[in-house]
Amino acid sequence: MKKLGFCLLVTVLVQASFARADENLLGYVKGAETLPKGSWELYQILTSRDNKGAGKYHALDSKTEVEYGATDSLSLSGSLQMLQVEMSGLSVDGYLPKDNNLSLRPSGVEAGLKYNFLSPAKDDIGLSSYLSFSYNWLDRHSGQNKDSYSMELLFIAQKYFLEGEVVWSSNLGFETTYARRGDLNDLPPGFDWPVEPEVEIGFTADTGVAYRFMPNWFVGAEALFESEYETEVGTERWTVFTGPSVHYGSEKWWATLTWIQQVSGGGEKFDAQDDNNLHLIEKTKYETRLKVGFNF
Repeated sequence: MKKLGFCLLVTVLVQASFARADENLLGYVKGAETLPKGSWELYQILTSRDNKGAGKYHALDSKTEVEYGATDSLSLSGSLQMLQVEMSGLSVDGYLPKDNNLSLRPSGVEAGLKYNFLSPAKDDIGLSSYLSFSYNWLDRHSGQNKDSYSMELLFIAQKYFLEGEVVWSSNLGFETTYARRGDLNDLPPGFDWPVEPEVEIGFTADTGVAYRFMPNWFVGAEALFESEYETEVGTERWTVFTGPSVHYGSEKWWATLTWIQQVSGGGEKFDAQDDNNLHLIEKTKYETRLKVGFNF
């Protein structure tokens, strides 16, 4: 009877895993599951970034992604990124040159692959890696022309507790970027806008937990740490964001809404910002993310 009960439990967990394979229970922290072989998923991700502690700032990132299960352990993905920036009353040497009102437009492309080594449904803990390559031609902070080539390597851990009612996920990542700003005319007198190529290296450590409080519904919380190092300045910035999330999932589609707030940050700052305990040059005080996925 014990063996039968164990087999039934494993079967339930595996079926639940496939029902929500790569279903994003959290807005920022990735899970370890991959898509079943031959299946497809379409994602639409909208991220609003607001408030730099001075002037007016709002940016909207859009990412439309298609993912395909090449095998039960390997998923391939490709995406189109778009950007909108509204900025006024802000001027930061080397980063935010002038007011901008950029309407939503294509800003970059990305290709990625995700490989699952251990399944959280079948093993004690799930482990996966995620590798992506991206090219962006607009700077996501200022909206100005900037060619950026990036590679990201992410290690993902995930574990189910209480027969899948509680799901814990953590990510550890490394990213390297080669970038060059475009030339700008009509800059403010004495404004620094370097156009020499630069190399950036970033590290991330994120964790989150989601709890199923009723069928198809999860509530969660996330904590995100990010740091970046640049050729010219060394440690350029670090930030910590935390916030809640809510998730709904059905058989054919799912949606996740997350709001996070910067609670601590360091590195470069600008004189006009209203909080010296935060990094507000490349980051904002708040972010809101909506992710919607469709299975087919």
